[in-house]
Amino acid sequence: MQFNLSSIDRDLLCSVKAIAKLVRDAGGRALMVGGAVRDLMRGAKVKDVDLEVFGVAPEKLKEALSGHFEFDACGLSFGVLKIKHFDIDVALPRRETKRGIGHKGFMIDSDPSLSVEEAAIRRDFTINAMYYDPLSGVFEDPYGGRDDLDNGVLRHISPKFAEDPLRVLRGAQFIARFNLSPAEETVALCRTIPIEDLPCERLFQEWSKLLLKGVMISKGLEFLRETGWVKYFPELQKLIGCEQAPEWHPEGDVWNHTLLSLDAYAARRTGDEREDLIVGFAVLCHDFGKPSTSRFDPSANRIRSLGHDEAGIEPTLSFLKRLTNEERLLRDVPALVQCHMQPFSLWRNKSGDGAIRRLAARVGRIDRLIRVARADSEGCLLGDEKKAEGAAALEWLEAAAARLSVAAAVPKPILMGRDLIRMGYKPCVEFGKYLRVCYEAQLDGKFSDIDGALAFFRKHFGGEENEC
Repeated sequence: MQFNLSSIDRDLLCSVKAIAKLVRDAGGRALMVGGAVRDLMRGAKVKDVDLEVFGVAPEKLKEALSGHFEFDACGLSFGVLKIKHFDIDVALPRRETKRGIGHKGFMIDSDPSLSVEEAAIRRDFTINAMYYDPLSGVFEDPYGGRDDLDNGVLRHISPKFAEDPLRVLRGAQFIARFNLSPAEETVALCRTIPIEDLPCERLFQEWSKLLLKGVMISKGLEFLRETGWVKYFPELQKLIGCEQAPEWHPEGDVWNHTLLSLDAYAARRTGDEREDLIVGFAVLCHDFGKPSTSRFDPSANRIRSLGHDEAGIEPTLSFLKRLTNEERLLRDVPALVQCHMQPFSLWRNKSGDGAIRRLAARVGRIDRLIRVARADSEGCLLGDEKKAEGAAALEWLEAAAARLSVAAAVPKPILMGRDLIRMGYKPCVEFGKYLRVCYEAQLDGKFSDIDGALAFFRKHFGGEENEC
């Protein structure tokens, strides 16, 4: 079977073929495997390549590549060489035997004499266990990955799948990225797999791929629900069955709304991974406060979730802290959750510039908040009239933020401590009070340049002692 290799960068492909020739000359065979083969079949761009080398011992492989490629040999004890300057991993076939709990509880035994079928059995899904010879064009598919990919099915290879619990989360992000449906037997097996002691960095990596690469994020989360793995993320589990007012949320409970909102977010990702991740996590967490605040209001004859934006801060932090200690995310995501209703309330109240500047100071970037609010709005299956209202509110805020130059930045304080020192004030504890008052006045639009700031300061504090 010949593949169209045009989706691989030319230099990367040349290097892959060169390595394959060196391995062939050493008496072995180097086959592309995993995501590169899967993506070739999908016609997607291939950015990195895994090569599995059969028939060559570790030291002989190292000798064959030396003088032709620079590589990191630190993984050679596990049968892996990382080629420098190219995204290529060269690995030997290996057996993995579970000896303990967790992702480190494996005994790895490299064995170049393994057959393709024997080597592939340690892999996770059939779509990741297809092999392609870059020299001969021979395609090997020992577990039916091509048919599963053609039929949109995610299927595990063998019972050994259960030895690494992270594969359940990998399954969720593959389903979301490639719009797959899980095989019934894979769902059944995943229900028996405990999360064990997966480290937060591995969990974070899979959640990030789900949010940054998922096309149908909803399907990935539904997989976690079907397998029972949602119980390991209780903030999410509580959304299931949390009722909402049908006139505002005809799509159903908070779980359904969150899934629709995430798909709306995925359709509008910008490609800036830093920003997309912040916004993606905020959309995921934006209604975490509803389970604790949703009540039936007899006077309004409907369910209300008063204060759910503020109540969402604590569960958002609880969820994120089990995944990461990254200060930026722990700061920016809860702020967006807390303020996700503000674009609509400011629009309804015809709020002025000061309120918009204050909002920018709270969330860091108004453009992020607009993205979260838009996904929230598009996650509601409302009629055209209510949709138009939501769109109008966001257009109004977007235009105002651009006019005030706060769309992508917090308003910077005009008056700084160094300005007070130049006026003859000695640094003291009162500086903080002076600067806070002046910054609030700046946000209210009482001045817009340093001359106005100094005039404001002299008017309100000029009579105070300039010594602490």
